[in-house]
Amino acid sequence: MAITEHPDAKAFILHWGEMGTQWGVNRSVSQVHALLYLSARPLPADDIVEQLVLARSNVSTALKELQGYGIVRRVHVEGDRRDHFVAETDLWEMLMRIAAERKRREIDPTIKLLDELSKRMADDNSVPAHVRERITRMHEFISTLGNWYEQVKVLPKSTLVTLMKLGGKVARFVSPMRKSDTH
Repeated sequence: MAITEHPDAKAFILHWGEMGTQWGVNRSVSQVHALLYLSARPLPADDIVEQLVLARSNVSTALKELQGYGIVRRVHVEGDRRDHFVAETDLWEMLMRIAAERKRREIDPTIKLLDELSKRMADDNSVPAHVRERITRMHEFISTLGNWYEQVKVLPKSTLVTLMKLGGKVARFVSPMRKSDTH
């Protein structure tokens, strides 16, 4: 029985596709990922096409995108000349790979541009002061976010899990927030 024949698996795959669109990822890419994540065995592209009723070109594009994120990889199955694909099933590893790729594609170019703008505007009196100040603050904020990510990504998985479970309680371990920081 194909995974997509089970109503709960099908619901997950369809929902993952919808969520993907909310995260800026093509629906087909997200559905291919969901199918591979649920699959107990590596799947060839033909099976993915058949189970998801997608065009072969959509599946091929989706597989390339997912491999680019490092959350799907190509494997070979003995006795079968076709390429097969498997998804990363370690959720923390998947999260970290997605975060790394999103940072590389989205955050790093933004930091670079904001750095260039901040430097260019530093001595440019034609730039309104509020524009200079806001771009500089945005640069500092996004750079701090990028630096935080670089520090967090090297922490052991067990530490990350503990931090996540602590949630807001982690504030007890840092200096008390000033009232101006909470608004």
